[in-house]
Amino acid sequence: MLALFATHPASAGTALDSLSVLAPEAPAAAPAPKAELKEWTVMVYMNGKSNIEPFALTDLNRFETAGSGPNVNIVAEIGRSKGLDNDTTADGDWAGVRRYFVTKDADPDHIASPLLADLGSPDMGDWKEAAAFVKWAKAAYPAKKYAFVIWDHGWGWLDPVKPGQNPMDDEKSISHDFVTGNYIGTRQMGKIFREAGKVDLYVSMACFMQMAEVAYEIKDGADVIVGAEEVIQLPSLNWEGFLAALAADPGASPEKAGVYLVDTFKEMYSRPEMQDLLQQGGYGTQLSAIRGAKMRGLAARLKTWYQLAMAADDRAALARAKAEVVRFEIGDPSTDPDKRVAFYGDLSHFVELAGRYADKARPGAGKAAAAGRSLNRFIASELVIRNAALGKDRTGKDFSSVKGLAINIPGKPGTLIEYYPTYDRLFFAQDSGWGEFMKYLDAIENR
Repeated sequence: MLALFATHPASAGTALDSLSVLAPEAPAAAPAPKAELKEWTVMVYMNGKSNIEPFALTDLNRFETAGSGPNVNIVAEIGRSKGLDNDTTADGDWAGVRRYFVTKDADPDHIASPLLADLGSPDMGDWKEAAAFVKWAKAAYPAKKYAFVIWDHGWGWLDPVKPGQNPMDDEKSISHDFVTGNYIGTRQMGKIFREAGKVDLYVSMACFMQMAEVAYEIKDGADVIVGAEEVIQLPSLNWEGFLAALAADPGASPEKAGVYLVDTFKEMYSRPEMQDLLQQGGYGTQLSAIRGAKMRGLAARLKTWYQLAMAADDRAALARAKAEVVRFEIGDPSTDPDKRVAFYGDLSHFVELAGRYADKARPGAGKAAAAGRSLNRFIASELVIRNAALGKDRTGKDFSSVKGLAINIPGKPGTLIEYYPTYDRLFFAQDSGWGEFMKYLDAIENR
């Protein structure tokens, strides 16, 4: 099923052309600088061992436009390969996995940062490799605060089926290593932090990862969690703007750093050329920063709401909510023409729609509506630190209704991707019981 990743939009068309220029070989390995306590260490785990290798190189060069400074360290572990779709010969055409201390450089086509280590070709789809990188970075570049970025494809909570593997063997959702065929699982994401220790700010530069199911797995590993509910376009995040803001305000708290990420993202995608990109592709775009510590409170309030909604049993209202909620692009126009088979949707929007269309005369309707309003107030005022949502999707749904956290909401019958039936094994499913409500919703027609 990995071929499906090629359906994600390659939005930065000119980036492929600019990367086709051969660059000199990477510099000889340099020793890590003497440990110096700074305000921030930004750790970027860039898995380019896939069909988006050129964009990994582009983004590492974008990190070099800021580079490390007196108060901020930037370190990267980047992988690339040969022979895959969109393979590029740029920057010496090396293959494998390397670690860099990112320094300021104005050349957009060549990585000039000091090479710290050539690791050979470890499996970047192994959570233990990601944990080893974080542990190494913390030891080599200690700081008062740590930001950790996973850069690659993402599939939200679900674990795409791999040929020949037992469906219950594992759980996989991010950092897809096309060479090994492996990828890091939703449950495994929590293991990274249990092994390497907590970080102050975690960022998924990957599609669909800002979901309740994913955030719940890592809630104890990061104070602030940043990610997107929808596909992330391959211009990715506004790294230049974010790193400039962090350099100007190195004492920023993790929440303020999360705000910088979201605000600079909004600024970048508000530019006319980016608006054109979104309109041409039929995409809205979104990024949010949320508080990990609030995820347990979300699960409890969500359970209260859906149990009251089930008791009221207003199937007509829930059917309309299923039909009208903003859903995210798991499929494409050929597999999901009206984008209603897609089963990732915005949680707050769904709850609001269910309340809007409720038959107020039904027994229990008032209690369900009140619980829904309470849940959405919690999402807006306590869970979400900052949210940016722009544009409309290809069905005309306005992303102003997207409030910062997605969840699995059953859609119309259809198969967009084969995945393992592991939902009930997620900690979120166990603590919230949302799987029970999913089964209830699945029996309601998506009108």
